[in-house]
Amino acid sequence: MTAEAQATIAVIGAGAMGRGIVQLFAQSGHRVKFYDNSEAAVAAAHAFVADMFDSKVDKGRISREEADKAKSQLVPCTQLVDIADCDIVVEAVLEDLEIKRGLFAELETVVSSAAIIASNTSSLLIADIAAGCAHPERIAGLHFFNPVPVMRVTEIISSVRTADITVEKLKACIDKTGHRAVLVQDQPGFLINHAGRGLYTEGLRILEEQAASHDQVDLLMREAAGFRMGPFELLDLTGLDVSSKVMQSIYDQFQQEPRFRPSSIIPPRVAAGLFGRKTGEGWYQYQEGKKLDLANANEPPPAMSQNCRVWIDPAADQHAELSTLSQQAGAQIVVSPDDASLLLIQPWGIDVSQACADLNLDASRCVAVDPLPSLEMRRTLMLSPITRTQSRDDAAAILGADNAPYTVINDSPGFVVQRMLATIVNIGTNIAQRGIASVDDIDDAVRIGLGYPAGPLALGDRLGPHRVMQVLEGLQRVTGDPRYRPSHWLRRRAQLGENLITREAARH
Repeated sequence: MTAEAQATIAVIGAGAMGRGIVQLFAQSGHRVKFYDNSEAAVAAAHAFVADMFDSKVDKGRISREEADKAKSQLVPCTQLVDIADCDIVVEAVLEDLEIKRGLFAELETVVSSAAIIASNTSSLLIADIAAGCAHPERIAGLHFFNPVPVMRVTEIISSVRTADITVEKLKACIDKTGHRAVLVQDQPGFLINHAGRGLYTEGLRILEEQAASHDQVDLLMREAAGFRMGPFELLDLTGLDVSSKVMQSIYDQFQQEPRFRPSSIIPPRVAAGLFGRKTGEGWYQYQEGKKLDLANANEPPPAMSQNCRVWIDPAADQHAELSTLSQQAGAQIVVSPDDASLLLIQPWGIDVSQACADLNLDASRCVAVDPLPSLEMRRTLMLSPITRTQSRDDAAAILGADNAPYTVINDSPGFVVQRMLATIVNIGTNIAQRGIASVDDIDDAVRIGLGYPAGPLALGDRLGPHRVMQVLEGLQRVTGDPRYRPSHWLRRRAQLGENLITREAARH
């Protein structure tokens, strides 16, 4: 088979992933054979995929002729030997190393020596699966995401012994489907699951510290950072039972790298059966798969005290905007913190307590306002452990007087959005540093596969590499946690005043 030729493809495993892979290749014009140990599963998969094509006709997405042609490409198989003539075999069976090794060894005796054998594994190293194969050069990973026809990105994973021609043929095949093929080295979590550790683990860290509630974190990531879902909504969608295993696996495979440290608050929830949507309750409660509405998160601001006197840190990024809001709310601006009843600051990467210590300010009168993303979106107010109730209420009255939404959180180095974005960017740049994938593939894969508003490197450029460094260094300073140490790839570009995405971005 040449890279341009039409391939005959076999899919082993007729579960949800296998069915999706069959549908994707059949609608792309490939002849697709599919096999499962259970003949009933094969029959069910055949009916399911055929129904999907009929449904597309009913919805006006494809013509009846296109549907019939795609269905004609489906070849259910009742014996493994029936796939002997296939050019590419995609394994989509249970995520068990021994089962996959045994299957791959059997497949080598069935298909030709020129056939490619690929695994849809999401967590096992390709080199481990191929360890017992006679021809590991033709073994690769072909990682799809559920639902396969909708999630338009596919990881092509090369082990240390995968041949270049194997990757080229797989890429040509995926390109024909319309999916974005990203080339990835055989490392734990590959690319997308690896990059996704930042959102999950940092959200859990914030919750562990009681800096904000899970629903506040999700709200801020949606309305301030522009993400489709926050970490806890996403955990409920993927299932805590599944995600907890992936988190632990990646942490262990990376030799307990602090950046990927799992959270101790997950196992008790898994033990209690709070898996998320599929069990009706996770971080949220669900009815018929839909999240039950929470209480109104946009309550009206409190009344401001009489004779409120506000001092705004001259170094605040949004000093002019905060001054205008304060005056419009009826507060008096003062030039000395000693004369103020409310102190407003805008730190990067540190918490209110550290900022007050650095600036010699009275923490009981101090409230921090996150400069991210802008005061036109949801605003975050952060309190010290001893911020007075009246100072908190006055800050809320000022920041909410123009009816803009705001959220009040406890002391947290880097607020919520700063530390979440900095962690995501840092992990993305470390993937680039390790050469696991190219800059373009990293950003496209994360944007498509995880639904982020942009890839991690583009997010870093929007914020500014120097700002990302400032947040990470502040986090490391306050917490002492090596989790926040900046990657070399990020640090070097920040020091040189370079963007993360440049013409020379692939160079270390």
